[in-house]
Amino acid sequence: MAVANSSPSARPAHLLRRLAAILYDGLLLVAVEMLAAALWLPIFGDHPPASHPLYHLYQAFLLLVAFAFFAGFWLRGGQTLGMRAWRLRLHSSTGGPLSLRQSLIRFGIAILSWLVIGLGFLWSLLDPQRRTWHDLASGTMVLLEAKPTKQAR
Repeated sequence: MAVANSSPSARPAHLLRRLAAILYDGLLLVAVEMLAAALWLPIFGDHPPASHPLYHLYQAFLLLVAFAFFAGFWLRGGQTLGMRAWRLRLHSSTGGPLSLRQSLIRFGIAILSWLVIGLGFLWSLLDPQRRTWHDLASGTMVLLEAKPTKQAR
């Protein structure tokens, strides 16, 4: 699958590099989720009980915050901060910009990929273009970008 907007030296990203970016992003997401959860402290106090009538709304809110975190980065430049650190960029298979629909599908299937013991991610080891389930479902792929060239001084 050739991606129109990718550089000629870009190639599909390896699973370990993708997992390193996920770890980096996971640390950032935990901090963002802690701030989002703090907004609910006046309602729940220290810990939200599952029996509280707003508990499911709280969970949906945190899921929405996680989606907004990833989709915001994906839609704005194809890279989360973790992806930027590991020189990864998300591309649409059509060559155009990522759509909100693609981001939503990618986010949802990525969650399912983790829920089945990471099988959706391990799929990239079998796919010739190193795509995961969420890449396949959303029509996207993650490419490793070439190292930036050093500028002459």
